[in-house]
Formats: sequence, C-alpha cells, structure tokens
Amino acid sequence: MGVYGLSLLIGVVVGMRSMTGPAAVSWAARMGWIDVDNTVLAFLEAPVTAWIFTVAALGELIADKLPKTPSRKAPMGFIARIVSGGLCGAALAANTVGITGGMLAGIVGAVIGTLGGYEFRRRLVAATGGKDLPIALLEDCIAVVGAFLIVK
Repeated sequence: MGVYGLSLLIGVVVGMRSMTGPAAVSWAARMGWIDVDNTVLAFLEAPVTAWIFTVAALGELIADKLPKTPSRKAPMGFIARIVSGGLCGAALAANTVGITGGMLAGIVGAVIGTLGGYEFRRRLVAATGGKDLPIALLEDCIAVVGAFLIVK
C-alpha cells in the first residue's frame, strides 16, 4: 500500500479514536519506523511527545466509555479528529511524498473514520440489543491494532 493509502488509513483510525493515531505515529517516529527528520514534524520523535500522546490516548479510551462523553460528531470532537488526522497523515508522508498530500489524505480518512466509525458502532450496538461497552471495546481494539499495523 502506498503512503497516501496509509495516510488515509491512519486518518480513519483517528476518526475512531482521536489520540490513538498521534500516539502510534509519535512512537513510530521515535523508533525510526517513519522518518520525520528535518521537517516541522520532527517534534514527534521527542520522548515527551510520545508519552503525552500515549497518556492522552489512554485517557480517551477510558473517557469514551463514560455516559456524558459527547458524540464524536460534535463540532469540537470532529474538528479535533480532522486536525489529528491531518497531523498523522502528514507525518507518514513527510519525507516521502510530502507533508501536504499526506495531510489531505489523513483529513479525508479522519472524516471517513468519524462518520463511518459512528455508524459502525451505532449499528452494532443496535444489533446486540443496545449493549454499548462490548462494541466500544471492539472499536478500541480495531483502532489500536490498526494504528500499530499502519505505522509498522
């Protein structure tokens, strides 16, 4: 799969869990799996960046299960996913095809992941008799494993 495809897919992951993508991308940069050297995204390689994104991702995994958590389609959450998807897509493409194309692919992926992830979860919850927690945990697994496979 090409860099644009991977940028799109990391955006989809971000649409499902907005901080999982940045955490995965930051760790991948830190471990040398992706190259962000000599770009504006070089900060992703810093240990503090990887840990901050990891803590944020873990917090999001917990917060997503709380009853008062707003919809991912609410304006603030949707905008955060678009920004995060753009960042992740740009990082994957930074030293290959260029930041701009990767960013745009990540943004498109984030929109797809936000809307598609919402529908995926809503329909599976309805199909399982309204049990949200198992479906939320399934979505967590898809996002975390997907992010790892994309950056590796």
